[in-house]
Amino acid sequence: MTIQGEEALREELANRKSVLRPQITEAIAEARAHGDLKENAEYHAAREQQGFNEGRIQEIEGKLADAQVIDISKIPEGNKVIFGVTVTLLDVESDEETTYQIVGEDEADLKEGKLSVMSPIARALIGKQVGDAVVVQTPGGDHEYEIDSVKHG
Repeated sequence: MTIQGEEALREELANRKSVLRPQITEAIAEARAHGDLKENAEYHAAREQQGFNEGRIQEIEGKLADAQVIDISKIPEGNKVIFGVTVTLLDVESDEETTYQIVGEDEADLKEGKLSVMSPIARALIGKQVGDAVVVQTPGGDHEYEIDSVKHG
């Protein structure tokens, strides 16, 4: 994962532990005060929230423990597509430019231009260089791109 991805997970973890956990505990205590727990929808909803929050905390802690954080700024700049770089592609058919940063699976967000390293496009690009033509197999058929530029960071 990238440094930014690690920071985002650490922020989410801190928020879940220091903000959400106490809020949920308070909601459970408040719902308990209302009496009969069998038919108390607020209590059951708060317990469900607690379960989800604790599960997500464990998931994040596991990901952070197993993560390999790669600082792309410490890798010498080059023309080769590697994990963490931002690559600009030129669609050979339409001359349309598209820019993606190749990131870990947990960081991927197509709306932000962050492409999972496991995606078909990223797998086709890894190891290629500026000027190379790349054919990506998509459900709609093969797409040909030319690598226009590679930027670190």
